[in-house]
Amino acid sequence: MNPYLDIALRSATVYVFMVVALRIFGKKELSQLNTADVVLILLISNSVQNAMVGTDSTLWGGLCAAFILFFLNFLLKKLIFRYKSVSALLQEKPQILVHNGKPDYRMLSHENISHDELMEAIHEHGIENLKDVKWAILEMDGNISIISGDSKLSQTHYKRRKNRKSLTRMS
Repeated sequence: MNPYLDIALRSATVYVFMVVALRIFGKKELSQLNTADVVLILLISNSVQNAMVGTDSTLWGGLCAAFILFFLNFLLKKLIFRYKSVSALLQEKPQILVHNGKPDYRMLSHENISHDELMEAIHEHGIENLKDVKWAILEMDGNISIISGDSKLSQTHYKRRKNRKSLTRMS
């Protein structure tokens, strides 16, 4: 077999595996990288490198693997944009966490979001009380959007993070 075709097939297999693995572990994991998550990403990239290029550690072998990864990512994004069935299979839907001041505890539990974390997101948006939240939505990218019933409050974007040292309040 052609060595570059072998690299292309290996790289494609690793890419598909990583897309499926990220889909299984969910959107929340992507929005809150901590030290252990960064270490995991570095170790995964190191462990799959040899699986992609095998014994070919040449510049051309690495470029072939990188090209295949970029190409597959480009192709996947086109398929997600063009076909709703592919989008539904690979992307999660936004989830409503709070509606008209009432939290959906079943959904919060399903998404592993604590009450304290929800309140932190609400406070980040300049809202003091849960009852003032019209909608709290866990977006596809793992961030929480808050929409208040108060037209005087500006709407902001809250990015979920694990183990934050301090809170930055938006006004």
